[in-house]
Amino acid sequence: MTAAVSNAGPLTQVAPARTVNKWGVAAAVSLGALLELIDTSIVNVALSDMQATLGATLSQVSWVVSSYAIANVIILPLTAWLGHRFGKKQYFLFSLLGFTFASVLCGFSTTLPMLIAARILQGLTGGGLMAKAQAILFETFPKEEQMLAQSVFGLIVISGPAIGPTLGGYLVTNVDWRWIFFVNVPVGAVAVALTMYFLPPDRAEDRVTSKIDWTAIGLLAIGLGALQAVLEEGNDEDWFESSAIVFGMVMAVVGLVAFTVRSLRSDHPVVDLRVLRYRSLWSGSLLSIVLGMTLYGALFAIPIFAQSIMQYSSQQTGMLLLPGAIASAVAMVIISKILGKVDPRIALAGGSMVLIGAVLWLASLTPDTGGHDLFWPLILRSFGTVFMFMPLNTATLGPVPTKDIGTATGFFNLTRQLGGSIGVALLSTMLSRRQQYHRAMLVEHVIPSDTFTTERVDQLTRMLMGKGMVLEEARQKALGLLDATVNKQAAVLSFSDTFWATAALLVVFLPLILLLGKPPKGAKVSAGH
Repeated sequence: MTAAVSNAGPLTQVAPARTVNKWGVAAAVSLGALLELIDTSIVNVALSDMQATLGATLSQVSWVVSSYAIANVIILPLTAWLGHRFGKKQYFLFSLLGFTFASVLCGFSTTLPMLIAARILQGLTGGGLMAKAQAILFETFPKEEQMLAQSVFGLIVISGPAIGPTLGGYLVTNVDWRWIFFVNVPVGAVAVALTMYFLPPDRAEDRVTSKIDWTAIGLLAIGLGALQAVLEEGNDEDWFESSAIVFGMVMAVVGLVAFTVRSLRSDHPVVDLRVLRYRSLWSGSLLSIVLGMTLYGALFAIPIFAQSIMQYSSQQTGMLLLPGAIASAVAMVIISKILGKVDPRIALAGGSMVLIGAVLWLASLTPDTGGHDLFWPLILRSFGTVFMFMPLNTATLGPVPTKDIGTATGFFNLTRQLGGSIGVALLSTMLSRRQQYHRAMLVEHVIPSDTFTTERVDQLTRMLMGKGMVLEEARQKALGLLDATVNKQAAVLSFSDTFWATAALLVVFLPLILLLGKPPKGAKVSAGH
């Protein structure tokens, strides 16, 4: 017994710290981020079912999406401060538990206000999952393996929005819309277990205990919340023709300007805007806005085209996007190897050209476009997006010192989220207005004196009379079918316009790549994986 005690050493000896399993950490935080990203898009395919179940109008039920986006945007820039205040592991774990609990509340909601409240909670806790996941990856992996780690994270960011409609369409069609929230529970439970086991414990000396600047937090919430609300509701309210939109924009400008002034004067700001002194961060964030507009904007336009023009169901629309998500995984493997040998700025420029080509290919839509016509453009779009996202991450955040990486990732993710909101808002407005324009142009040629119009109406009338209709009824029905054809053609042309505009936007912002910094010398992707 004595020998055993003596071999064990002094009773006061501290056991050596457990070695951090960096890939276990990557799995934990990536799974948490995937939860959040899927939920940004999975709800869109279920809105009509929610509307019927909860007895709400379309404009009312759209707040199920808007409330989440507003809460998410408000919390993103605060994630670095919250991580320092409460500990990175504790905050990430709290966000996971809160998000999973909010998902349960969403699934059990019986009224629209209850569902919106639960979605706000989801958005507030989900923001911590996204930004902290990327920050933890940067802090866990050494410089020479950061590109590989970011490829794992990038795969989730790119594939998450595509998986959402696919999974959501299947669940809505075959089970019930409530299961788009309940499915988060087992995934969330696994993510919690992985986080508790793999993430190293927080150190007390790393926590910030300075006084909380509630005024700054309030100004940030007002500014970003009002801006996101304007972007979400602007098209429906006819933008600045609405006094509510004007008021919201004034609140956004006042809130954000006042927050910026207060933060720059504070010794302990809740969001350290001084991090923008790094050229790679501010230039990369501008490009991130453009990437967000193209990533979420295209994912917004394609499902609408599939359901309104191609008459696809929610499940069919989801399956249409699935090959793109698989292509993203393949592209991640390729880019992770290329980035170790090529300047990220060159890869970013190449990815931009691929994405521009894919978007221009999508601009060739016609009323007869089918799923097979969209297959390769969407595959190419996935490759282009990945080849932009990964190098942009590396070139933007790579030069930022570790001490500022938490704030930098929060700001960087905010720009992509805002870019997505701006893209959806602009494309929604463009779709509706360009459709009106094209309809007006087409109607000018659909007149009684036009030979083709007369022949088409007569042909439709005879066909309908052959099905048993009397002459006058058949003629009115024929005119209605012709009007529907004009509307469909106008809609297709408006979709084509949005893709042309997206390509033009990418071309205009390409010179920003020159402002990004070079990667640190010797930084390369590990070949071990």
